[in-house]
Amino acid sequence: MAICFTLPAPVARQRLSAAWLAVVARHGTLRSSFSVGPDGQPLLEEIEVTPGQWVEHPIATGQAVNDAVRDVLDASCTPFATPSHRLCVLETATAPTMIIGADHAHVDMWSMLVVIRDLLAALELTDGDEVPELTLVPPFAEHTTALRHRDPAPEHVQRRWAEVLAASGDVMPRFPLPLGEPVPQAERVEVRDVLDVDGSAALAAQARGDGVSTLATVVASMTAVTRNLADVPLRAVFPVHSRYDATWHDSVGWFIANSVLESADPDPSACADAVKEAVQLGSWPLAEVFAPWGGMPEAPGMFAVSWLDLRRLPVRVDAAGLDAQYVGASIRSDGVMLWFIIDETGLHLRCRYPDTDEARRHVGGWLDALVHDLRTRATESVGGVLELGERRFRVRRAVRGDVAAIVALLADDELGAAREGDDIAHYERVFDAVDRDSAQYLAVVRDERDRVVATMQLSIILGLSRRGATRLQVEGVRVASGERSAGLGTAMLEWAHEHGRAHGAALSQVTTDRVRTRAHAFYEHLGYEASHLGLKRPL
Repeated sequence: MAICFTLPAPVARQRLSAAWLAVVARHGTLRSSFSVGPDGQPLLEEIEVTPGQWVEHPIATGQAVNDAVRDVLDASCTPFATPSHRLCVLETATAPTMIIGADHAHVDMWSMLVVIRDLLAALELTDGDEVPELTLVPPFAEHTTALRHRDPAPEHVQRRWAEVLAASGDVMPRFPLPLGEPVPQAERVEVRDVLDVDGSAALAAQARGDGVSTLATVVASMTAVTRNLADVPLRAVFPVHSRYDATWHDSVGWFIANSVLESADPDPSACADAVKEAVQLGSWPLAEVFAPWGGMPEAPGMFAVSWLDLRRLPVRVDAAGLDAQYVGASIRSDGVMLWFIIDETGLHLRCRYPDTDEARRHVGGWLDALVHDLRTRATESVGGVLELGERRFRVRRAVRGDVAAIVALLADDELGAAREGDDIAHYERVFDAVDRDSAQYLAVVRDERDRVVATMQLSIILGLSRRGATRLQVEGVRVASGERSAGLGTAMLEWAHEHGRAHGAALSQVTTDRVRTRAHAFYEHLGYEASHLGLKRPL
């Protein structure tokens, strides 16, 4: 496992070395390695990591940089390497790209964020002449020892494990559709941006409306898709983190325990119960649980689903500013591994599976159906519903086919009629530019008959003023004449405020014409203050 990121400016190698040694000194797992014991079982040993030398790795003619880096990490980040981690740097004239890789036995995705954070902190403490001292944290080996001394899994937990494994053929859950010949194959990796910020917020709103978590809603989607395509319950290996208290939040290690998730009912509440059960099943020492099978009963086709909400982790880094991204080793695979990651930009998935015709068809089709289902849930979310008495409206992002209706609303008064034109093709070209801008949300409101009855444009504005506050700007608010003075405008603004909060906005501002005195009173009623004077001039 590796993570790469770009520093904002060049850094001397000596300074990088000192900072990296400080990180290694802080985390015990980075000062440990595995060896093979007399009985053939792995032994964990403490090692000393001392200052070394930078090694330049030439990139051969025709060789991609990624391939050269992969060769270095594949050779160094192995279970029995001493140490099994490397710090690499790609030097350019403007800014270095860092790649930190380690054998997966020593790290998890959470740990990689800890490593970045600690490296950046150490860089601030050294000019390269001395290795800075970072506060020590409990090593991962202590956590492993503590887990071994926990009470064994109670009988009902062991029984439930046995039931799920029996339903899977006495092995860990497998992908429910054929993958081709059950031997390791070259891997195929798909990365999909499932939902953007607004879609993720809508999905979360639907989850809240159902009284469940976003994870439970995603499980409901997977359950429905699996039932529809394979006519079986969703069963998957479900990794759960074992950082059971704050003691381990700043430590580096593989704080992951395997569990199993079984979900037969796509009802969100039932899926929430399934997630809760999976967390409980993974909260016990598993050696005794797996004893009847002689260890974890792996089999070709194993299906695992991982969930990581980076927004909720106690460890934070400026992932966008650093252009940070996870990197996985390229392997031969006979199973399906699915990672969900949710962050400030939305919901994303990464899936690795055998690159066979059957797997492309079945896993690819399953992913297509899953993404479609999740996007449909977001589009139809209760978060976009405006209820006014017995009336029901829905807010949606405008599409190109809405442009004519939006222009008609903008022109539906004396000011607008004089300002707007009738060249719809021109408006459509402008719409295309607005739609490509992620800071813009051109909204339409549809009524029960699917007619566009209102519109507004929402802009997220970043800036340094007001201590760097992000602002929401609301403009172009128009409601069809037949729907005015019934509360729709108020409901739209309340929805707009939630949109702003989802994007991190701390302030909302509106623009309207000076002569629209009724609009001024409307906004003031909603808490807006006429605190600024806006000026404009033609260019």
